[in-house]
Amino acid sequence: MRLKHPNTRPAGAPVRFRFDGAEIEALPGETIAAALAAADIVAVRRARSGAPRGPYCGMGVCFECRVRIDGRAQLRACMMPVREGMQVATHD
Repeated sequence: MRLKHPNTRPAGAPVRFRFDGAEIEALPGETIAAALAAADIVAVRRARSGAPRGPYCGMGVCFECRVRIDGRAQLRACMMPVREGMQVATHD
């Protein structure tokens, strides 16, 4: 996850992607889950019951952070680095 401290400076130019249509700014090399958490977005999908679900383990074991990336379903946000212009959507 990203450190939010006034003395911490990004190492490179920000990377922008879209999550459910909203533009999100990320740091180079950051995962989708980390960028979303830094943007205060913690729910990335809904369980069958309708309960919000989001990153839990942060290492690709629990599958709670599954999202749709550029049309591909069931990808784990905690394992996928951001790319400029990628389209990420809540997984149904």
